[in-house]
Amino acid sequence: METAALSAVQNYAALRPATQPSQGDGGSVFGKVAMDFAQTLAQGEQVAKEAMVGQADPHALVQALAQTELAVETAVTVRNKVVEAYQEILRMPV
Repeated sequence: METAALSAVQNYAALRPATQPSQGDGGSVFGKVAMDFAQTLAQGEQVAKEAMVGQADPHALVQALAQTELAVETAVTVRNKVVEAYQEILRMPV
């Protein structure tokens, strides 16, 4: 019985580093996503400005607007999931 417990402790200790998050990964991933989102919005805005003065073709404008719409819809969906998760946590009994 004691050897099984010792083996379990050793296995846990050996696998523990694999389950721990590495330093800085979470923030850098979120930062990269936020930067990509901001760049997509900026590109869409730039193409829209160029289209207003006649420097961009209509196809590029439609494509930029579609990419911007998709980025905003994705951000709204992620926000809604975060709010749902937060509300679910609040409903949990203590």
